[in-house]
Amino acid sequence: MTRSRALPQQRPGSTRTLLSEADGGLVRRTVLPGGLRVITESLPTVRSASIGIWAGIGSRDESIAQAGCSHYLEHLLFKGTARRDAFSITAAIDAVGGEINAFTTKEYTCFYARVLDSDVALAMDVLSDMVTSSLVNPTDVDSERSVILDEIAMHEDDPSDAVHEALARGMYGDGPLGRPILGTVASIQRLSRRTIWSYFRRHYQPDNLVIAAAGNVQHAAVVRMVKRAFKPLLVGDGEPRLPRRAGRSAYRTGSLELVTRPIEQANMVLGMPALSRTDDRRFALGVLNNALGGGMSSRLFQEIREKRGLAYSVYSYSSLYAGSGLFGVYAGCLPAKAPEVLALTRVELQKVVDHGLTDDEVTRGKGQMRGSIVLNLEDTGSRMTRLGKAELVHGVLLGVDEVIARIDAVNPDDVRSVAREVLSATPTLAVIGPFDNADRLAAAVA
Repeated sequence: MTRSRALPQQRPGSTRTLLSEADGGLVRRTVLPGGLRVITESLPTVRSASIGIWAGIGSRDESIAQAGCSHYLEHLLFKGTARRDAFSITAAIDAVGGEINAFTTKEYTCFYARVLDSDVALAMDVLSDMVTSSLVNPTDVDSERSVILDEIAMHEDDPSDAVHEALARGMYGDGPLGRPILGTVASIQRLSRRTIWSYFRRHYQPDNLVIAAAGNVQHAAVVRMVKRAFKPLLVGDGEPRLPRRAGRSAYRTGSLELVTRPIEQANMVLGMPALSRTDDRRFALGVLNNALGGGMSSRLFQEIREKRGLAYSVYSYSSLYAGSGLFGVYAGCLPAKAPEVLALTRVELQKVVDHGLTDDEVTRGKGQMRGSIVLNLEDTGSRMTRLGKAELVHGVLLGVDEVIARIDAVNPDDVRSVAREVLSATPTLAVIGPFDNADRLAAAVA
């Protein structure tokens, strides 16, 4: 069985092997001057590679005056550098049949590319140029402002998406985890080039960056590419920033976030405080989530959709952060059925609190969790993401066998214990739909 490997404290210039080929792929880690980390997984049987530059910065790190800054930068770093304009950045990757993109979360940002193994040097050059030498021109800031405002509008036009933002607002208030990653119309309109540039220069520093690569790559070759690309920044004896260890965030429970819209469906999420991402019980929570609302055989899907036909979509999910987390149950149904769906959901949650899951449900939940993890790792992009998140958020790299072993070790008592802690909390309810009066809905959070 592969053991979990706590990421080592390394001196700049040192390289260590974290996982061997027997673990599925050779994983090596180098720390460069200034604290810049390079971590790779060599998979010589594939012909592609995925490269990501990860920054330990997300919307959770923004002040109210900076709201939306992390995501704004995600856009702006594609707009041009001293060597490339916006067209040249994307055309360089398109010309070799690759793909390039980025995403921003509440706790980190990633710029990534997937290319043939023969084009790794090109992808590294383009990505590093974006992260180290973007101009963030005032004209680009102004033009991209409209694009982001359109993105916010598009997001708000999809109530099945926007209701999750309403839940975060209801549970975390105006704290960092309660604010939307995209920012708001007001915050985006007031962000200046000076604020964005200052944010960029402060947070995109070597000690807060990780270069992760997975696929048919050689670690030494990737390190040489990174040294070339980041040479001006590789100075000093700075050490990598440690993974975020935030204190437990304050929750608000029992509230109702109602957004009235003249639409044909009620979109609802019941949310409860859950575990942090480093809690060892997260594997039991994953099993609970899969069995309760993670698929077509899950309890909520069977009870609410299959047996009663009350909702088209119903599922559960968990969002785990540093020092915090939430567990949610979403349902989309006709407005007239909303009170019944909410009441039935509360009944099913209480059943799990009182009696736990059946052995068959636990077995299915574990099997679904195992299969999802292993199948995802058939892709170099998923393996690269595993490396980047291990560095930035977990501080430990789990081998695949270790992950499976931890899932297999979950028993019904573990699931029951987590269910009692998470599902017995008074929930917060977020609703988007054609409701003028929330009285009947509010009973769900009483």
